[in-house]
Amino acid sequence: MITLSAEQCRIIGIMLEKETTTPEQYPMSLNGITTACNQKSNREPVMSLSESDVQNSIDELSKMNQLMIDHKASGRVSKYYHYFCDTEFGNLKFSPQQRSIICVLLLRGPQTPGELRTRTTRLADFADVREVETALEQLQNLNGQTLVKKLERQPGKRESRYVHLFSDVDESYGVESNVAQTEAALSESTSSAIAPSVSNNQLAQRVTALEEQIASLTEQVACLTELLEDKC
Repeated sequence: MITLSAEQCRIIGIMLEKETTTPEQYPMSLNGITTACNQKSNREPVMSLSESDVQNSIDELSKMNQLMIDHKASGRVSKYYHYFCDTEFGNLKFSPQQRSIICVLLLRGPQTPGELRTRTTRLADFADVREVETALEQLQNLNGQTLVKKLERQPGKRESRYVHLFSDVDESYGVESNVAQTEAALSESTSSAIAPSVSNNQLAQRVTALEEQIASLTEQVACLTELLEDKC
């Protein structure tokens, strides 16, 4: 299985996204790829790459036979298309659902099945979260290859996150901020709502309940934000 840098993951993810959502803009020019790489919405982490940075990554991917110049394109501007998956030259063959998950994981890092269902709406159809989980299970053993991994569930979270294995992606991305928010909310809530006479066991139960409520609200807000961004 190929190993990609963070920048290469971003470029491949963009290629998969644009090929599906805006086929009229695919193959893509250097300027188009750079703009999509630095997009502030639907990208985690947000990057600030120069055209030179992107061209270097494109050249590297070309040497790896993952990108090709479209010689049939008219005009003086070079345009590129991917060989990453679902081509006659590669061994990665995905269903639309599997492909959408890989695309979003490449663009946004580790995510829960619930987040993936919300963020793949423009790429593939999932009837429910269970269908997302089924596709993730398939990607954990696809033709003898393990392409995604299930991470340990974070404290206070209802779902475990999944990460792609095409690079050494930071598995902790987004965790510290969530933990800090949870700790701040718990500190404020417990200080005002819990009396000094409460036993340790009762305190632990209340803290766990608060963590679950905060996790649920955080996921709902994230989903609403994604839906609003897609409509804008």
